[in-house]
Amino acid sequence: MTAIVFYFQAHQPYRLRRDLPGPEAGPDFFDDAENERIVRRVAERCYRPMNAILRETIERTAGRFRCAFSLSGTLLSQLERWAPEALESFVTLARTDAVEFLCETSHHSLAYRDDPREFLEQIEAHSARIEALFGRRPTTFRNTELIIDDSVARTAEHLGFTALLGEGSERLLGPRRPQFVYQPAVCRSLRLLLRSYVYSDDIAFRFSNKEWKGYPLMADTFAGWLDEVPQEAHFIGLFMDYETFGEHQWTDTGILEFMKHLPGHVLDNPRFCFATPSEVAAQHRPVDRLVIPGEVSWADAERDVSAWLGNAMQQEAHAALYKLGPRVRRAARRGSPELLEAWRRLTTSDHVYWMATKWESDGDVHEYFSPYRSPHDAYLVFVRVLDDIERRVDRVLAGSTTR
Repeated sequence: MTAIVFYFQAHQPYRLRRDLPGPEAGPDFFDDAENERIVRRVAERCYRPMNAILRETIERTAGRFRCAFSLSGTLLSQLERWAPEALESFVTLARTDAVEFLCETSHHSLAYRDDPREFLEQIEAHSARIEALFGRRPTTFRNTELIIDDSVARTAEHLGFTALLGEGSERLLGPRRPQFVYQPAVCRSLRLLLRSYVYSDDIAFRFSNKEWKGYPLMADTFAGWLDEVPQEAHFIGLFMDYETFGEHQWTDTGILEFMKHLPGHVLDNPRFCFATPSEVAAQHRPVDRLVIPGEVSWADAERDVSAWLGNAMQQEAHAALYKLGPRVRRAARRGSPELLEAWRRLTTSDHVYWMATKWESDGDVHEYFSPYRSPHDAYLVFVRVLDDIERRVDRVLAGSTTR
């Protein structure tokens, strides 16, 4: 059988204040009013109604429908504070034993690039948090924005994960197909499961596009498209942002109704089942070993890291942020853990994503998700906050009592 693997990424960053407090005030860098407004809105439009649909589908199919989530730590913290009923609905899904919760970096960061220690600490912290919330230690890892390279694969295997998710780009696969289990060439046992981006993007991006030749997309039509994948395929990876449902694609597009009906149409075909990433990884041996040609992500047409590090502003902000890492950890050990948490919230990849200037390829997508008027505004706000944190760190390390 060919497994359909639905993996949903749920994430919200901590957006920054535009009007920073004075140097003698407390480290209040984040726009709590806006963050609360957005997470409550997304919980109402997406998390709660979609979780209810998934729970009902699992019950209706006696557990034959299965799926996976990765919930960032920044989202979990916001749900705990401002939308606990939505968080409880995720816990309810975990109790069905039909939903796998994955591990990622706690702060949705790019720490893998420049701070291996921070990368490990964020993974280990998030793994423990997922186990505490949902009752099971995660065995599948997805790096921020599905970025993989040799270092990410080695780290995932070293930490005991059995499966890693990635993007099924042609640059990675060459003539191969993404619907088979692979193994990174640098690993001995880690399974690599790749996203089928054409099918995934039909739902995540093209669903409500009235100019698209597939519009309007019906559940039975999409199930028929899946059947065009070769019979010998191990799985079809439908990986997408969870906010697709009800937030990016509004309810009146029919996206929630689509998800209500799709599992039934899929299961009507005897060649298909639903499975979680760890189940697919356990059931199939890799068909090949893949050499990863640098960093591969699921973002933009290039499917590399240029969405976050493609211009001088992004590179400068990223370098300055991680340069401060060792000192902010020292300040935390000296009694200022709030500065470490603030710094970690700045490692969230959205902050440099909002500085992107890629208007030729995917600029409309970047502009849609940005809370700023321009990439330069995003850069200026970020640098002001980082400078403020650095001054506070300097005072702590100098032994000052003023924080």
